[in-house]
Amino acid sequence: MAAKKDYYEVLGVPKGASEEDIKKAYRKLALKYHPDRNPGNKEAEERFKTINEAYAVLSDKAKRQEYDTYGMGGFQQRYSQEDIFRGANFGDLFRDLGFGGGDIFSMIFGGQAGRSAGRQRPQGYDFEDYITREQQPSRDLDLNYELEIPFMDAIRGAEKRISFTTHHGTEEVNVKIPPGISTGKKLRLLGKGNRDPRTRQPGDLYITIKVGGHPVFKRVGNDIHITKEIGLSDALLGTTVEVSTIDGPKAVKIPAGARKIRLRGLGVPDAKGGRGDQYVETDVELPKKLTDRQKTLIEELRREGL
Repeated sequence: MAAKKDYYEVLGVPKGASEEDIKKAYRKLALKYHPDRNPGNKEAEERFKTINEAYAVLSDKAKRQEYDTYGMGGFQQRYSQEDIFRGANFGDLFRDLGFGGGDIFSMIFGGQAGRSAGRQRPQGYDFEDYITREQQPSRDLDLNYELEIPFMDAIRGAEKRISFTTHHGTEEVNVKIPPGISTGKKLRLLGKGNRDPRTRQPGDLYITIKVGGHPVFKRVGNDIHITKEIGLSDALLGTTVEVSTIDGPKAVKIPAGARKIRLRGLGVPDAKGGRGDQYVETDVELPKKLTDRQKTLIEELRREGL
C-alpha cells in the first residue's frame, strides 16, 4: 500500500476521539464523497476510498490500537487492504445515508476483483464473507527470510532493501525496521509470498530478524550494559568518566566503591515510546608494574588497614 495521510486527519478527528465522534465524522464525509453523489469525479472517488479505509481501521479497536502503536508505516507492514476491510460492515451505515448497502467491495476497490466479487455475491453476502471464503491464501504460500542487521540499526530503526525468490521470479522490497527490534522477532509483509495458481491470491513474507553484535554495548532485553575500566584510586575515591551510550558520549559520576551505575532511560526504545536503562559496570584496572613511590604509598595504606 502506498503511504497515506494519517487516518485521524483523513476523518478530521483528534487521536483520542470517541467511537461515536469517529462514526459521525465518517458519515459526514462518506455522504459528501460517495460516488453516487460525484459521478465521474476521480478525486472524490479516491477520497471516498481513503475515508472508508480510515474508518475501517479506527472503528475497529484492535486495528486502531495497532495503528496507534506502530504508526502508518508499521501498520502498513502488518495489514493489506484486504486485512483492513476484513470484518468491516458498511451496509447499515450506507443504508442510513440513503445509499444501497450492497457492493462496497466494488465501490472501494473497483477493477476486475470488484466486478468478479459483485457477480459472485448473493444478496446479503458481506465483505467479510468474501475475504474469508475467496481471498484468504493458503499458508503454504508464505515465505520466510532471515535478515541480519547491524546492532545500531536494531536500536534506532532503519530501512533495508532485500531480494527474495518467489514462484514467479525474483522480487525486491524495502523493509522498515522498527526501533528496538531484537533477534528472533518477525516482520510480516502482507501479499509478498507465493501466489495461488488458481485464485492468484498471495501468501505473506515473514522476515526473521537477527541482530549483529557490538564491540562496546551488550543488550539484555531493553537494557544496555557496558564495562568501563577505571583506576584503583578512582575506584576507591570516586571519579567522573566519559562513557559510551547509544545516544553518544556522556559524562558519568562514579561514586567511591561503586561497581555498577544505572543510567535511566538511556537503553533501547520500545514500541510504546519508552526506553530501557543503561548499566555501567566498573572494572578496576590494576597496574602491571609499580614504581618505588607507588609501592611505598601502598605499603602505608596496608599498614592503615586498607
